[in-house]
Amino acid sequence: MVVDPGTEVHTGQIADHQGGQPTAPPEQEAAESRGTELELTVAAVDWSAQPQPLWRTHPKHWPDIWRRSIQARIVTGTLLMSTLVLILVGWVMMSQVTDGVLESRRMSAQAEVRAQLQQLSVTIDAANRNTVNQELSKLVLGSNRPGLYDVLLVPTDQAASNAIRYTGLVDSNSIPQALASSVVSDGSKLWDTYTQINYRESPSVPGLVIGSQIRIDSTGDKYAIYFLFPLTAQQETLDVVQRALFTAGLLLIVLLGAVAWLVTRQVVTPVRMARRIAERLAAGKLEERMQVRGTDDLARLAVSFNKMASNLQRQIRRLEELSRLQRRFVSDVSHELRTPLTTVRMAADLLHESRDQFDPISRRSVELLQNELNRFEELLADLLEISRFDAGAAALDLEDVDLRDIVNRVLENHETLLDRKGCPVELDMPRPCRAKVDSRRIERILRNLIGNAIEHSEGLPIRISTAYDDDAAAVAVRDHGIGFRPEEAEMVFSRFWRADPARARTTGGTGLGLSIALEDARLHGGRLDAWGSPGDGAYFRLTLPRRPDVALTGSPLPPRPPDATRVITELVDVGAPYQKLSGGEER
Repeated sequence: MVVDPGTEVHTGQIADHQGGQPTAPPEQEAAESRGTELELTVAAVDWSAQPQPLWRTHPKHWPDIWRRSIQARIVTGTLLMSTLVLILVGWVMMSQVTDGVLESRRMSAQAEVRAQLQQLSVTIDAANRNTVNQELSKLVLGSNRPGLYDVLLVPTDQAASNAIRYTGLVDSNSIPQALASSVVSDGSKLWDTYTQINYRESPSVPGLVIGSQIRIDSTGDKYAIYFLFPLTAQQETLDVVQRALFTAGLLLIVLLGAVAWLVTRQVVTPVRMARRIAERLAAGKLEERMQVRGTDDLARLAVSFNKMASNLQRQIRRLEELSRLQRRFVSDVSHELRTPLTTVRMAADLLHESRDQFDPISRRSVELLQNELNRFEELLADLLEISRFDAGAAALDLEDVDLRDIVNRVLENHETLLDRKGCPVELDMPRPCRAKVDSRRIERILRNLIGNAIEHSEGLPIRISTAYDDDAAAVAVRDHGIGFRPEEAEMVFSRFWRADPARARTTGGTGLGLSIALEDARLHGGRLDAWGSPGDGAYFRLTLPRRPDVALTGSPLPPRPPDATRVITELVDVGAPYQKLSGGEER
């Protein structure tokens, strides 16, 4: 019984996208194309894996180099840490050298000032009161030592004269106000500070100013006397030391960077080689090996890697041979069984047509024989289809169809089973959903999905939805039956797998339906997604490109059913663009 929930059906036409139908190439051409594709893929991987020098790379790609290159991160980190350490060490050393040079000059300057003050005091005390001013001028000029220091004599408030006496072209504003206040307030000791010494006709220079007071006993006048020591020589010495530290630090940073680059290159180069070899192995080039040099740890790594590659090659070759033999066995057995099966079928049909002439027990045996033969034929057809997929010989017969018509045909074929199960069907197919597909294969996919949904629905409603966008068309089948557990989510598409092996089958399935459905979806370049939750049912979504030249980027239907009461398992994405994989070469 099919129940339509009242969804409005629009009969508007959808534009028919025309496209050429792909033809199935011969097996040899397919193998050659696969080999060419494999070689191009490996070449592309090798090209992107080759590290480019930083100076040959555009600046916009530098962040990618930082993320991909261990060597770039190690060298950059080493340079940054070395720069920080050298800046800190240089700052500490420069501070100590500066303090030592200035302190040495300060001690010698103070000793010079004390000697000069003692000599000035003796000379002034012996001077005549009437000629003190002339004697002061002579004493200031006599105390000067050109090139070593200048003298500045400034009267205080307790001096009778306001004349400022100085030597050379030194400016009186070279004396900081704080130093002048300290000298005036307490003249019993020496005061000093570092400042800029200003000259009237020369540029300012850094210097040391030492100040004190002198008192004339004959008149009682007090004068502030300042000795200004230029620190030009000390500044030049510090500049030389600073340049030497900067040059040595720069050379050391370059040296550390070169050492870090060389060391990391010795380690990273074998790792990069191992990565490239691993990519080639993954691409199918099983003969690739690493070059072994020396006997160190990296050489032992290369030896172990080569042993691993050899074991993998041997195991893969063995598995490929077993797989080839298995596919050949299935194909041969399937073909060989067709002739005796045809004979048995003819005999069984004769018996089945004459069953009314047999006794009840014989009649029942004939009916069972007919049913089992039907199931055996289905299994044989599925095995032949699987063998064609394994051999890469499957081809598409594309035509523009409305997926709703395929759904309706499948439901008509399952009408008897629907009535027996008492399972209502809700259709959400409001608009035509057209796509260029192989209708026979899509019908087989939907027959499997809808048949499984009916069998496991436990009499609960089944909902079938269709939708489309510019690039894709999708069909979703939702049931509310037993569902499946999280660990079974990746196994539903396995061959001969059943959710409950003890569960009786009412539709006579072979266990290959979902596996064939997955291969059919991949053959179209589509995908088949599965979601399930125990007690909440299952949800299968088939997404197909509307045209054969379109690559899927999404689906117009949601990845999970909107009415799911709980989300226990994640969506299992088992679909992918179809690729014909080549096995081992036949020998």
